[in-house]
Amino acid sequence: MAAGGAAVAVDLPTPGVGPLQRVTGDPVRVVLNWGRRYSLWVFNFGLACCAIEFIAASMARHDFIRLGVMPFAPGPRQADLMVVSGTVTDKMAPAIKRLYEQMPEPKYVISFGACSNSGGPYWDSYCVTKGVDQIVPVDVYVPGCPPRPEALLQGIVALQDKIAAEHLGERYTGGTP
Repeated sequence: MAAGGAAVAVDLPTPGVGPLQRVTGDPVRVVLNWGRRYSLWVFNFGLACCAIEFIAASMARHDFIRLGVMPFAPGPRQADLMVVSGTVTDKMAPAIKRLYEQMPEPKYVISFGACSNSGGPYWDSYCVTKGVDQIVPVDVYVPGCPPRPEALLQGIVALQDKIAAEHLGERYTGGTP
């Protein structure tokens, strides 16, 4: 109590979600992240042989649908996750960037295979981009040439762990929860 009997209000920051961070608490963040974690719609940008391994991961033997990942979104506007698999050439780079920008927030990218990670065996070519991370921000890198479907499943689990620990306030405000 301040002098004269008036109460002094103290504005304490509370952890929360995005613009509602003063209203929502940590349990709401956990529920929202759980929903986003197990309902990823995938937009596959298959450019080379790694795309065949991506398709194998979506088939019955590996079945990444059991992880809450829905393969083959109708387009980038319905997708949360872009999987770039294969050799990214300088000619394809603007298309990847344009499709990434059409995806709604929050959006994630998995770089699948040595070619999309760093150019792979073609890194020395004049027309090969030295990794898709030079075009769009990448959340998870899956190594291999070609990478096994199990490696993609491990990459998806790593992305889901990253989503579970994410604070939306940090994602959208640049670091402040």
